[in-house]
Amino acid sequence: MKLVSFLLATPLGTFTRVGAMHGQRTVDLNMAYARLLADQGEAQPRRLANAQVPSTMSEFLDGESSAMAAARRAFDYIVALGSSTTGPSGETIFYESAGVQIAAPLPNPASLRDFIAFEDHIAATSKKRGQPIPPEWYKAPVYYKGNHRTIIGPDEDLPWPLDTTKLDYELELACVIGRKGRDIPERRAEDYIAGYTIMNDFSARDIQFQEMACRLGPAKGKDFATALGPCLVTPDEIADLGALTMIARVNGEEWSRGRFGTIHWSFPQMIAHVSRAETIYPGDVFGSGTVGGGCGLELDRYLKPGDVVELEIQPIGVLRTQVVGATRRDGT
Repeated sequence: MKLVSFLLATPLGTFTRVGAMHGQRTVDLNMAYARLLADQGEAQPRRLANAQVPSTMSEFLDGESSAMAAARRAFDYIVALGSSTTGPSGETIFYESAGVQIAAPLPNPASLRDFIAFEDHIAATSKKRGQPIPPEWYKAPVYYKGNHRTIIGPDEDLPWPLDTTKLDYELELACVIGRKGRDIPERRAEDYIAGYTIMNDFSARDIQFQEMACRLGPAKGKDFATALGPCLVTPDEIADLGALTMIARVNGEEWSRGRFGTIHWSFPQMIAHVSRAETIYPGDVFGSGTVGGGCGLELDRYLKPGDVVELEIQPIGVLRTQVVGATRRDGT
């Protein structure tokens, strides 16, 4: 399934709902499951649906494999009935995707860890500092903890951050944890992945390097925004993760292209490492780090106000962000 969080405007306010993409439509999974339960003769289908297939992504992921299995049953059932199908009391189940505003698939992740797992990237950035790759990098996958409260979704504007003159994009794939676990062996780690999404770890490079010179961070240089989206693709939808092509475009011009299979530290290795003597939870986000050549730092090119950044990884889609707001110190 291709899972999304979409915004639903009602007279009582705007609510975020979990959906699954079906062609040019979005299926409300909570309402689809309520219809399935009603057709099975359940006396309180809405109440049971709220418990078994919750309407928000974080609660849905908390349900782990049972919620995912119930959502799949509901999706298959409702698609077979047809797009005119409604909920138990006539509620809308199918929404035209063109008329739906998509949010980040997980607008409020439990945590955000970003790794530096591509050897080509760390080699290039180390070279810019006149240094070799630290030998410690080969001993275990390393990461920093990002600000999980500053997530932005597809087609959401990024206000120009801080007073930076070197705003950068970072082309990454992320996995989202779907099961609680601790001390997970690498051979079983894939079972803990709910799905994959595109991640843009925006960075203010001048501020980042200033603070990291103090042997700590990154912090303010990255904490202002991380983009996720446009959907969360379940593992069964991707036959070969290593074959995925990763592309970054700025204002339609291709700046970066890479292949996920060039990664040195795999997601299972990351999960095994993080879960050692530590519990991971549904909704935790693990970023792969930047693919080789996948950021402006490696190209000596940086973003400016008005730029539109598009990260594309199929079959996930395109994560689009426009930079808006303040003029930089250099006057552009």
